[in-house]
Amino acid sequence: MVEIKDIDIVSSDDDASSVSGAFGQSGPASQPEHGKRDILSSDEFGLTKGDFTKIFWRSFTLLGSFNYERMEGLGFLYSIMPALRKIYKDDSEGLKAAMHRHIAAFNMTVAPSPFVMGLTIAMEENAKKDASMDPASINAMKVSLMGPLSGIGDTFFWGIFRILACSLALGFATQGNPVAPLVLLVVFNLPNFLTRWFGLRIGYTKGSSLLASLEKSGHMKLFTHCAGIVGAVSIGAMIATLVVISCPLTFNVAGQDILMQDYLDQILPGLLPLVATLCIFFSIKRGIKTPVIILGIIVVGFALGVLGVIAL
Repeated sequence: MVEIKDIDIVSSDDDASSVSGAFGQSGPASQPEHGKRDILSSDEFGLTKGDFTKIFWRSFTLLGSFNYERMEGLGFLYSIMPALRKIYKDDSEGLKAAMHRHIAAFNMTVAPSPFVMGLTIAMEENAKKDASMDPASINAMKVSLMGPLSGIGDTFFWGIFRILACSLALGFATQGNPVAPLVLLVVFNLPNFLTRWFGLRIGYTKGSSLLASLEKSGHMKLFTHCAGIVGAVSIGAMIATLVVISCPLTFNVAGQDILMQDYLDQILPGLLPLVATLCIFFSIKRGIKTPVIILGIIVVGFALGVLGVIAL
């Protein structure tokens, strides 16, 4: 067990052994046949196909501990822990730092998330081997992919596969056919299952080759910079869409009522949500505890709401 301040993560090497047989593994530590190195194995860090099978099954718990502070962060960390424990096998401080990185806020449509997990593992391996690599680029990559992959995932899984599955199932249900629920589950979940499984493989294998080419070409810094920009844009979009605050105050000018919010929107649309977010951000940077910040938001929000200064 590894403890990081108030974080207590427990991982067992046997928790996926019961399902690894479905992927041709006799146990979590199964090795490829002699002379046949599996594409998902790592000679340097000892990662095996069995480890990735564990990660695949753990990815189904991504929303199991969802909360509005870290969202899927804890589920993401739990999913990739088998790989992190091997990458940082003899480096407890490195493991702690990696755990802190990946317990950070993460939110994405669950189906494409294993692709990011595979790419994250590849980048963690590279960070362990190359001391000059900035570990911050790993989180920058994760944040930069949240928006694009969520857009794709929501479109296909919630906009296409769900409607298709329901349409097919309804056809059977109206005829009184008892296979209707099975059709719904299979048509919707099979693409989900395959996307998770192959996404994890592609993220790790192609991610490694992508990182190698970036290192050789010297474009890793450019990639990190671009990923940071995309991440900042994604966070800005989340602030504008998820933080809702307005000012309902009105004042009379020449006999005409003017809404204060209209003037604020002329200065900068979403100005109040931005100010509120920055206040919370700098409070966190100053080391103020999260419960204190939440309590402050409740008190200040209630007071300003009663006075009619702000509204949701």
